[in-house]
Amino acid sequence: MNSKPKPAVAADKPIGVFDSGMGGLTVLHALREHLPHEHLLYLGDNARLPYGTKAPGTITRYALQAASHLVERGIKLLVIACNTASAVAMPELSRRFAPLPVVGVVEAGAEAAVRASGSGHIAVLATESTVRGGAYERAIRTRRTDARVYSQACSLFVALAEEGWTQGPLVEAVAREYLHPMLDEKKREGLDCVVLGCTHFPLLKNTIARVAGAGVTLVDSSEIVALAVEKILQASNIKRIGGPAGVRFLATDDTERFARIGSVFLGQSIESGNVELVDL
Repeated sequence: MNSKPKPAVAADKPIGVFDSGMGGLTVLHALREHLPHEHLLYLGDNARLPYGTKAPGTITRYALQAASHLVERGIKLLVIACNTASAVAMPELSRRFAPLPVVGVVEAGAEAAVRASGSGHIAVLATESTVRGGAYERAIRTRRTDARVYSQACSLFVALAEEGWTQGPLVEAVAREYLHPMLDEKKREGLDCVVLGCTHFPLLKNTIARVAGAGVTLVDSSEIVALAVEKILQASNIKRIGGPAGVRFLATDDTERFARIGSVFLGQSIESGNVELVDL
């Protein structure tokens, strides 16, 4: 009697998630919520963060090294949970690791923004490299040709999130400084959507929303990424259906700090003993 193929072997492989540090844990949180039976392997390249101020060639090299490490561990799908790496290195990552499915946060964020915006006037808050490369503008205008996109580099948001400073007078003052140009000059033209174009920024979501004001929708791509991953897994017949799931953490520097700050991003405690130190 012929035996049927066993997709469970492939299904049991983990989903690899990569970020330059701890910000991508917001994406990991969304993946756990939407896909509770999936094994997850998270790599934070905290030894070399932030990527947002690096040159494109350096970002691509770092991203390839991190992704290669996850691929060598036998993942079934790769999530680029770093907006900067997604904006700069996505074409090379997809080419290098084909046919492995690769999902980036920029495309997901652009899709969500176009759905959320009625006017088509969208602001993108991101890192310097993401803004400079224009990836969000291209992705948004591909989906809506009449879109008006205003981008603002917000590097201090990364530092604030890393320190766990998510609210208070200092955080609000920084948010007002960054959002001031678009609120004064752009809101009169119908700005109705702000994309949080860095996985660190959801930690500051309440403050940013308060400064942006009523009538402006904030878009966090984490949920959209999780839905995109689920769709790919189902189409490829490699979605894990049941059973307990495991999460493993890898970091390239200071596992204790990774665990401490990472717990804030993930929304639950991470023990430093559960974070493996790796050398890329």
